Amino acid sequence: MTYLRSLLFTVVMIASLLIYAPLTLLTYPLTFRQRFGVARRWAQFVLWGLKQICGLQHSVEGLEHIPPGTAIVFSKHQSAWETLALQEIFPPQTWILKRELLWIPLFGWALALMDPIAIDRKAGRKALQQVIDQGKRLLEDGRWVIVFPEGTRVVPGTRGRYGIGGAMLAERTGYPVVPVAHNAGEFWPRRGFLKRPGSIRLVIGPPIETKGRSAAQINAAAEAWIEGTMARISAAQSSAAAAQPAVESGP
Repeated sequence: MTYLRSLLFTVVMIASLLIYAPLTLLTYPLTFRQRFGVARRWAQFVLWGLKQICGLQHSVEGLEHIPPGTAIVFSKHQSAWETLALQEIFPPQTWILKRELLWIPLFGWALALMDPIAIDRKAGRKALQQVIDQGKRLLEDGRWVIVFPEGTRVVPGTRGRYGIGGAMLAERTGYPVVPVAHNAGEFWPRRGFLKRPGSIRLVIGPPIETKGRSAAQINAAAEAWIEGTMARISAAQSSAAAAQPAVESGP
């Protein structure tokens, strides 16, 4: 059943993309917030379909930590799920991503309308300067910037090297960093087809003050909070999984 539900969900997600992507392209003359509103609708629909078809829902903790102004989000990256969920949770936003994503027909073209910071990972210092210059402009325009500091999706229980780009942007602009941890990879693995039923847990941490701190200090503070919270989330998930057979065997 998990396979069949995952297959149905994939069909529904692709079919909805073929509808929403052209609609998003038609929003080109509109403001960014209006364009983002259409894109967010697709993300919300996919999350709804995930719950209805695959039995995979999510909970969000720490909403009170979202600051009233503009900020930079540092998120754990395990799955495609968080790229959808963050759109639903945080204010209008854009993302630091690899430029190759913009080359995907329809999806990439619609993504380009969200004005992402699309970098060439091989460009080195040029890419870093792009993150700082373009990110500063977007933040001053009132848009949140989403950063996956590990740069790519990692398997649960592991961590990648935290890149310096997002932290440099925070250092140069002084905007706070909001750390995010979640265990989506335990239910929707990277490059994985099967979506396991259950509840993804996403936790938002207190904003990290960046004024007067170096990029290295900002990165270290974000990494310490994210990875420490990841350990707690994974431990709680393991305990729940271990207790499940005992619950099911009761009267």
